[in-house]
Amino acid sequence: MSTTTRDLTVSVISDIHLGTHACKAKTLLKYLKSINPEMLILNGDIIDSWRFSRNYFPKPHLKVIRQFIKMLEKGVKIFYITGNHDEFLRKFDQFEMGNLKVVNQLILELNGEKTWIFHGDVFDHIIHRAKWLAKFGAALYGFLTLINKIINIPIVLFGFKEVIIYKSIKKKLIKEKPQLSKFETLTTKAAAEKNCQTVICGHNHVPCDKSIINEQGTIRYLNCGDWVEHLTAAEYVAGKWQLHYYNTEENDSFSPLDDMDIPNKKELYLSLFRELAQAN
Repeated sequence: MSTTTRDLTVSVISDIHLGTHACKAKTLLKYLKSINPEMLILNGDIIDSWRFSRNYFPKPHLKVIRQFIKMLEKGVKIFYITGNHDEFLRKFDQFEMGNLKVVNQLILELNGEKTWIFHGDVFDHIIHRAKWLAKFGAALYGFLTLINKIINIPIVLFGFKEVIIYKSIKKKLIKEKPQLSKFETLTTKAAAEKNCQTVICGHNHVPCDKSIINEQGTIRYLNCGDWVEHLTAAEYVAGKWQLHYYNTEENDSFSPLDDMDIPNKKELYLSLFRELAQAN
């Protein structure tokens, strides 16, 4: 396995959901160790307060936090942009300590062009009109994630590629509904009003890179994706933004079982019952 790191100007990651079974903490840790950014932007839903439980915060999740601290100590500037799952931090907007700063949104000027970075939940009408429904959906998502892990144990042990049931379901739902297109339209329109040429968000767990034309001109829309399904990041390298997909096949030591984080059968079933109770 290669130990070389890639030099970046900026890395933007979102929707890690630390503290949940969906989080791919070990894979994320490998990504963080593979880059050498000047700036790291955590674009919301980093710690999942909606699903947080003192009974579940395994060592790999703590190691991700420790890696953030190590990067701060090395001089990496880290911006923590708040999301809906870590909205408890929004009251700390503009809080700064050393190389760490908490913000609700961020505008960067790189090579004479402005990039607006925010989580994206502000344009999610479900969260604002029926927050209980959004939380219920998150609980069901957690339950389905745990079921998915149980199914994948024998699949991976027999040498087959893991399946992600909730990812397939989500793709089908998105194709059937127009909300994503509306989300992109609202996001790019707001970016144009801020005189920004690029907008980067997260929230919907759908990595995307496209140019959208509106009345104000052409705006580049980037969604940095997530670290529960797609393992993606938006990176500013050599003077331009790009969408980076972390390739687990390049890492010889990676196994889908690495991110199980369930020590024994008892804990697995207790976790399953907890998820089911919260979903109901």
